[in-house]
Amino acid sequence: MQNAPYLTPKALSEFIRTALAEDVGDGDHSSLASIPATARNRARLLVKAEGVLAGVALAELIFRLVDPSLTVEVQLPDGTRVRHGDVAFTVEGPARSILTAERLVLNCMQRMSGIATHTAHLTELLAGTRARLLDTRKTTPNFRLCEKWAVLIGGGTNHRYGLFDMIMLKDNHVDYAGGIRQAIEATHAYLRQLGRTLPIEIETRTLAEVQQVLDTGGVDRIMLDNMAPAQLQEAVALIAGRFPTEASGGITEQTIAEVGATGVDFISVGALTHSAGSLDMSLKAF
Repeated sequence: MQNAPYLTPKALSEFIRTALAEDVGDGDHSSLASIPATARNRARLLVKAEGVLAGVALAELIFRLVDPSLTVEVQLPDGTRVRHGDVAFTVEGPARSILTAERLVLNCMQRMSGIATHTAHLTELLAGTRARLLDTRKTTPNFRLCEKWAVLIGGGTNHRYGLFDMIMLKDNHVDYAGGIRQAIEATHAYLRQLGRTLPIEIETRTLAEVQQVLDTGGVDRIMLDNMAPAQLQEAVALIAGRFPTEASGGITEQTIAEVGATGVDFISVGALTHSAGSLDMSLKAF
């Protein structure tokens, strides 16, 4: 996922076209009604809060798709630490086109910058540990592409993108399959039948379940779910480097450093995408 294979020109274009169709419908009648077709103007993206900027590259694509004659001059690229009053970019061209693109640009950039800012903050709290910060599938429907992109910009690491690019055997899968060994063995039989190779991760809730995974093998990562730091430390010692480990479940800003200190390889935090706020910004004529 670190190469972000989901960020393809096709996926980005489809996202932008769908979002514009939702917003514009049969026309931006406010702009069509009040602005002459020949009018040309400029606008600049003003940052109104401190944080990490994200969505600039996406904004360029949005403007280009709305109107190829729009020109964007970037002052601050994605990943820049910004504060109130900073100008991220300027855009110039047909006034109607600027206004049509405005809200989609702001909606994406504000949300993405909020996620990147929160990701950067939690990543800083893990400094000095080996743990890498992961996102999850707890994303906004039809906006996952942008949210996971923002996590990367903020310095985090993408987990699986969806249900199709990794096998994750969670508690319900294990319970429905009849146990740890049964779930793993059924998974390998399924992959053999398909002739496919997918990474396999399995969730464990107790040290006994961790031991069952170690006895069975056949996985690429062990998730340690909702374990207290002391239990995480025991689990990491029990696994002893045989498999990468991932801590998950209820990890907060207040607890993440302690979790990272247990020696886990990864920490997944759903709040990166489901609870991050938006970074205030506006697009203003000048």
